[in-house]
Order: sequence, then structure tokens, then C-alpha cells
Amino acid sequence: MRIAFARLNGRDGHTVGRELLAQLCGGIVPEIGITDSGKPYFVDGTLHFSISHTKHHAFCCLSESNVGLDAEEIDRKISPALADKILSPTEKPRCTCNAAVLRLWVLKEAYAKRTGRGLGDYLYKTDFDPSDPRILIIDGCYVAIMEEETDAL
Repeated sequence: MRIAFARLNGRDGHTVGRELLAQLCGGIVPEIGITDSGKPYFVDGTLHFSISHTKHHAFCCLSESNVGLDAEEIDRKISPALADKILSPTEKPRCTCNAAVLRLWVLKEAYAKRTGRGLGDYLYKTDFDPSDPRILIIDGCYVAIMEEETDAL
């Protein structure tokens, strides 16, 4: 798997994400299709990708297996009401601070992107841990990457 990121510096996150994808693909991006649930994929099926952007950054990963990536700025504040909506009953006791909630959020989003299922009701069925090693810290952001063979739910 390869990952790239860039600061937006006033540019649009979607545009920068596509630029990163082109960079990871060596300048030539294969044809992209969209599943019925809205997940983008390479039509030729040889590689898989995921793109995420925050207020100040864009991230992209390219993998030989199905992959999902999500990122959030470390200093993003999550309201207690939102935390209550996104955490499963088993996760709530582990989330005593904003950082723990953000770390779980990026895992949930990465999983949703990897599966193509969207956020739906699975939010309440997860049992992720805020110290999960699939969470990286890159340039002031929590970044979670889930490849098909490593996710567990």
C-alpha cells in the first residue's frame, strides 16, 4: 500500500485528492466507476484507492486490496451529542476525551469507505479501540487506513 498527502493551502480538497491519486498512479489514473452505493473504484479492478480530505489536508492511498481511508484534524472538536450518536455501547466507556472519539471516528469512516456500505446502523455495532494501530498521525491529522484483509468487525 502507498499513501500520499498534501496541505490544501486554499485549494479544494477534491481536486487535491485527485492530484494525489494521479501521483500515486504514476500520472495516469485508470478509468473510475461508481458503485450503486457511491463508492468509487477502478474499473479494471487491478488496484483500489481511497481519498479523504479535511479542512487543511488531502490524503490518498492506493492498495492491491480493497481499502478505506479517513482523516480528521487532531484539533477538531466533537460535541458530546455527536459522540453519543456515533459510539457503540462498548466504545463509550473508552472515550473519555475528544481525541479518543476522533480516533474512533476515523476508524468507522475508513471501514465505511472500505466496505462501501456508508455509515448506516453499523456505527452502533462496532467495537473499535482508540489505540488501534491502524490509526496514524500524519501532519496534525488522525488517519485511519483499513485494508480488506485487516479489518475486523
